[in-house]
Amino acid sequence: MKWLLSIAFILALSTLLFGGDILKTGSKAPDFELPDSEGKIHRLSDYRGKMVALYFYPKDFTPGCTAEACNLRDNYDALQKKGLVVLGVSFDKPEKHKAFKEKYRLPFPLLADTTKSVADKYGAKGTFTGFLFAKRITYLIDEQGKVMHVFEKVNAGNHAQQILDFLEK
Repeated sequence: MKWLLSIAFILALSTLLFGGDILKTGSKAPDFELPDSEGKIHRLSDYRGKMVALYFYPKDFTPGCTAEACNLRDNYDALQKKGLVVLGVSFDKPEKHKAFKEKYRLPFPLLADTTKSVADKYGAKGTFTGFLFAKRITYLIDEQGKVMHVFEKVNAGNHAQQILDFLEK
């Protein structure tokens, strides 16, 4: 009986540290309320009627995250022409997002999930480092707020093309 309690404790602790499960295609995307780099609050429900690319990334100013953000920036017009709203999410504070956004001239909001609560709902807390960094994962959410597709294997340097290729199908 002790071993059963030990297993239950380990499972509960791992969920707390490493987050929930990745959302499945067709499931309702959880609403959230997060500030951007200017302090403006964004809710997923604000974007009802539009497709959303909600991309989680580990940290501002790191090589992979910079490559991903710049790739999305460089292809932003093409993504917008497909009717897509791009929202980036990490655990960084709004002030850091502001510096990152300004340095790389990013045209889309970066949202600060400093409590990691949204990443937890979306299964984006990462693995061992989940308490420090978000997992690199993108959700495409349709106009009704349902998950259309999940990119679990993001190609940071070519992520916009991954999204555009999916939307072409």
